[in-house]
Amino acid sequence: MKQDSSGWSNWSGSVQATPRQVIMPSSIEEVVHTVLLCRREGRRLRTVGSGHSFTPIAASDDILISLDRMQGIVSIDPEARTATVWAGTKLKLLGELLFENGLAQENLGDIDVQSIAGAISTGTHGTGRTLGNIATQIAELTVVTGTGEVVQCTEQSHPEWFKAFQISLGTLGIIVQVTLKLEPAYKLEYESRRIPLSECLQQLPKLAGDNRHFEFYWFPYAQPCQIKLTNKTDKEVTGRRAWDHISEVWIENRLFGLLSEVSRRLPGTSKHISRISASQVPVGRKIDHSHRLFATQRYVRFNEMEYNLPAEAMAPAIEEMREAMSRGKYRVHFPIECRYAKGDDIWLSPAHGRDSAYIAVHMYKGMPHEEYFEAMEQIFLNYGGRPHWGKMHKLQAAQLQTLYPKWHSFQAVREELDPDRILLNDYMQKLLD
Repeated sequence: MKQDSSGWSNWSGSVQATPRQVIMPSSIEEVVHTVLLCRREGRRLRTVGSGHSFTPIAASDDILISLDRMQGIVSIDPEARTATVWAGTKLKLLGELLFENGLAQENLGDIDVQSIAGAISTGTHGTGRTLGNIATQIAELTVVTGTGEVVQCTEQSHPEWFKAFQISLGTLGIIVQVTLKLEPAYKLEYESRRIPLSECLQQLPKLAGDNRHFEFYWFPYAQPCQIKLTNKTDKEVTGRRAWDHISEVWIENRLFGLLSEVSRRLPGTSKHISRISASQVPVGRKIDHSHRLFATQRYVRFNEMEYNLPAEAMAPAIEEMREAMSRGKYRVHFPIECRYAKGDDIWLSPAHGRDSAYIAVHMYKGMPHEEYFEAMEQIFLNYGGRPHWGKMHKLQAAQLQTLYPKWHSFQAVREELDPDRILLNDYMQKLLD
């Protein structure tokens, strides 16, 4: 999140807003006070985590509330392997705090700058055919609803509300505490390989089935792709070798950033830069504690669209994408990220009711993305795609309600918990109403 005298913007700079007021509470009571103020004065309120969504989901021209002062662990139950944490806790800090107590989250995405509440509320996920998104790790939520009531919600105490709260887009209330189901701290062994995309697509069932975590990146107009295989291990943590630093910071970020600038200034070079980038994919292995190994440093800023598809649609969708790229000749050099996730029963989860593939397309900040994203989006929709709530897409309520079997159940809970519709902005109103 960026906030200064000129206003607020998200991480990529694709969204700007000028809130009338930014509030940073340090207690649940202060959150309640803010909600009641909004109800009393007919004002609107949006909650922001780290501003890492690419949509205007957190943008506000009225009151923006940040929970950055509500971070850390509230309590831990070692026997139950649960921890209650403040909702504003950033994932990087959370990983270290849990590790100090011998615990770890089951799965994470590759970015650790988000707040835990922001990550679960938008359906943030990692990869793994047997692993759900981060919201599936929730045991209990403490929420200040849109009426100002403080509710402690579990699947047992409030079964309907709980399924709505797990991925709520900040439209039911403000999450202030999260209780997570955890695992004993563990290590992971990560391997990066470079293979032809055609070979990767042929081996998808085996690669996804034989590894706890599997993902791959393929580059437009290039033959090689990068596959990432990650599994639990008891081996010793590998040291931070100089090559790791060169690979992660200089090749994957600094050099790629320079190439991206060339592509932005000279769009005709995009195809060649994509091929150069594919040829320089790092190859190697390393071992680290899970929370440190999941995270990847991202210095090169971009815009992103990601869709969830049925798992079996991964290969055919990619083949269609390649055909569309060859016809459209889009000026894009950023790799496409492909992951898997286990299906769930969360009402607004893109993985609701189906084991899933996630395909994410990116465009370097400052380069036009609209035509490319729209073409890829149409392919995703043809496979029953559902957009990631924190990533760019063109859908609104009329289309979205056809994709979610429990859409109207979610709306009924909204009517109960935010009857005055204070937890909205213009974007969210189009999305839900």
